[in-house]
Amino acid sequence: MISAISPMTSAAQALQGLASAGGSNFIATSGASDASPAPFSELLTDAVGQVNQLEDQAHTAVEGLMTGTGVDVHQAMIATEKASMAFELALSVRNKAVQAYQSVIGMQF
Repeated sequence: MISAISPMTSAAQALQGLASAGGSNFIATSGASDASPAPFSELLTDAVGQVNQLEDQAHTAVEGLMTGTGVDVHQAMIATEKASMAFELALSVRNKAVQAYQSVIGMQF
């Protein structure tokens, strides 16, 4: 059950890191220390990687269920729901980012 919450926890931690940094520069430099927050692109890349990992786990569980290699129906359903929820979260984050981009583009200066 804890592994299902980890994508949400990492997303919340990333948002807290962004909020605590305020208006600082998020672009990494070659001499950046380890204490500096990760660039936004790395956060998105990590989140997509976690969604992909959950999708792979769900695929493996369903495959194991179909071949009869000891995977329980409940385990397969839980794995597919985890993957589905992670994908929906990633999709809604993407939609909000596109919406924010479009509103910035539409601004008149």
